Amino acid sequence: MADYFNQLDEDNKRLVIRGDIRQWNQMLAEAAHNAGVISDQEYGVFQNAGYMGLYGGLKVEDIHKRKGLKKADKILDFMSSTELIANLFRISQTEEKLKKDKTATADAANEVHFIVGKEVRGTIERVGGTMPEDIPTPAKSISQVEKEQLKRLKESKNKLMLDE
Repeated sequence: MADYFNQLDEDNKRLVIRGDIRQWNQMLAEAAHNAGVISDQEYGVFQNAGYMGLYGGLKVEDIHKRKGLKKADKILDFMSSTELIANLFRISQTEEKLKKDKTATADAANEVHFIVGKEVRGTIERVGGTMPEDIPTPAKSISQVEKEQLKRLKESKNKLMLDE
């Protein structure tokens, strides 16, 4: 599996990781809800806490500005594979810690998310990696890459199993 992944180009790596993040974010949302993060507003605060930990205090709106994104754009759709992996690690570890620690309030969940993000950032720093906010923004969004892939598949002379 790793050999296959390593043979993918950057855009295809982004597609794979972004798909994983979609699934993990659903599990994180459930764990956050079980910890007391109920309303949309509370969930926004919770999400901001994780980003602030990982991005050195930057909030979602700050990351949007830094990446030059429109308000409707999803930050995760404009990340490189390296940045997506850092966020996937933050998400998966937060979900795990919320459940393991039996976190019971929204404030405690926010703190967990911030601390996990900060720890992931610290690891990146210790190994000499590039801080997430300093990683260049890809030219294409994930949705643009997906559209191009679908177009290529449809134009391909090879029939897909689904076409039979």
